[in-house]
Amino acid sequence: MYMILVADSGSTKTDWLGYNSGKTISFNTQGINPYFLNAQDIYKVLSKVQMLSEFAEEVKEIYFYGAGCSTPDKHEIISNGLSLFFPKAFISVENDLIGSAYATCGDEKGLICILGTGSNVSYFDGASTYDSNYGLGYILGDEGSGTFFGRKMITSYLYQQMPEDLRVLFAEDYDIDKETVITNVYQRPLPNTYLAGFSRFMYENRDHPYILQVLEDGFQEFININIKDFKDYKTIACHFVGSISFYYQDILKRVCERNGIRVGKVLQKPIEGIFNYILKKEGITM
Repeated sequence: MYMILVADSGSTKTDWLGYNSGKTISFNTQGINPYFLNAQDIYKVLSKVQMLSEFAEEVKEIYFYGAGCSTPDKHEIISNGLSLFFPKAFISVENDLIGSAYATCGDEKGLICILGTGSNVSYFDGASTYDSNYGLGYILGDEGSGTFFGRKMITSYLYQQMPEDLRVLFAEDYDIDKETVITNVYQRPLPNTYLAGFSRFMYENRDHPYILQVLEDGFQEFININIKDFKDYKTIACHFVGSISFYYQDILKRVCERNGIRVGKVLQKPIEGIFNYILKKEGITM
């Protein structure tokens, strides 16, 4: 049936597109990040999608691009998990930056920025991405991400630094206290996804001066740490991928303009661009 599957995975959600004989299929699973899931966990995630079992043995190729897939040992975790479910498939695993580069740059050079649940950046020369010092994860990094902003919302609420009118609204939306937050962050699975969930509060109140300032400061921090270290950041296009960059692109573009950054594409989901790139690479025309 569906011979080729392409996946783009963040920590929160994985987008899938499949192809066979001129037909496509799309579906979603939870995020598949090797820092939080092992091979058996991945098998369980896939098992929850009922239709997958109908054609699992027919899949011949899988191209997986995911957050956390930056080292050979993490590639192996993903590959092993996928192999358990798709026993006859050739499996290629790469990090999400490469997939996003294919979706935004194509064969042109540029900077690729991920601003979703987490954040990362890389330089793409038209063929390959290059390792950087960034993408340190939700504890040490993730500047400008959903996790970063969610953490800002929680701490400003608990420290009583959030303006009173926003505190009232936050309390209505989220029934939390110090103990609840500590338990979810330090003792339960997927703490980064938990933190990122609180960033939704910003979108609902994005016109409030306090929220606007938090967003501008967060994007400026991302630029200072992650973009300005590239010597030619003002001369090449800077592309953004992820829900945070997509939903707050007006604010992001304003901050980028102040810093002399030329914004290229801003995509919420790169899966279609990656899918088309893979099909073209395979010599397949729709």
